[in-house]
Amino acid sequence: MKQAFAALALAAGIISVGAASHADEAGARSAWTAYSLPPGQTSSPGRVIFWNYCAACHGDGDGMPGTIALAAKYAGSKPALLEARSDLTPEFVTYIVRHGISVMPRYRKTELSDADLAVLAAYLAHR
Repeated sequence: MKQAFAALALAAGIISVGAASHADEAGARSAWTAYSLPPGQTSSPGRVIFWNYCAACHGDGDGMPGTIALAAKYAGSKPALLEARSDLTPEFVTYIVRHGISVMPRYRKTELSDADLAVLAAYLAHR
């Protein structure tokens, strides 16, 4: 049992180190690297949470899988960028974050607290 745990911990460390070094070498962001608000941008608590948890997939720019998926799904009838949407409700955001949808994983309370999720949901719902 200890050997299996050690192997798992070693593999996780290798993945983490590999992902971090890849991001450093390429100078690009990925779901493995933390996002921070762009310099000079104002930050509400909801926006900070969005950038910490959501922007890696739902941000603006090339290669954002969540934004690409929503663009394909809505084909221009709704904005693909979550921050540009005006039809989101706190209840909808909360449900999707806690349960996941399609390839988006769910976020457990240990990953994103109920309080932080409420702030995020209010931010996305009341632009």
